[in-house]
Amino acid sequence: MTYRLSHIIPVLPSQNIDRDTKWYREKAGFETWFSDKMYAVLYRGPLVIHLQWHADTQDDPLLGGSVIRIVVKNCRELFDEFVQRGTVAENAFRADTPWKTHEFGFFDLNRNAIFIMEDIEEAE
Repeated sequence: MTYRLSHIIPVLPSQNIDRDTKWYREKAGFETWFSDKMYAVLYRGPLVIHLQWHADTQDDPLLGGSVIRIVVKNCRELFDEFVQRGTVAENAFRADTPWKTHEFGFFDLNRNAIFIMEDIEEAE
């Protein structure tokens, strides 16, 4: 089976996930699909926005970098390719995440995080 690129999801910085999910619901009509204190997945029809906690401090998981999520079918195949390229370690694949994805990620030279992901429901 061959991988297929699907779409890109922006991951926006948030200093307060709870506050910002409420704002997106009230002001932009987005519903929350998943949320915890560090991350949220919002949708409105076919549109999807992710929010990730950022504070530009040592506790910040990205220290101010940007994030994109590239949605694909059969992400394990792309993972194997990126392992061969030396982009990711063999143990970097995360299957069955709490937010219902299979995924892996890496940083570019500017500390931007790039995640390759597949929705579990679409993988089955």
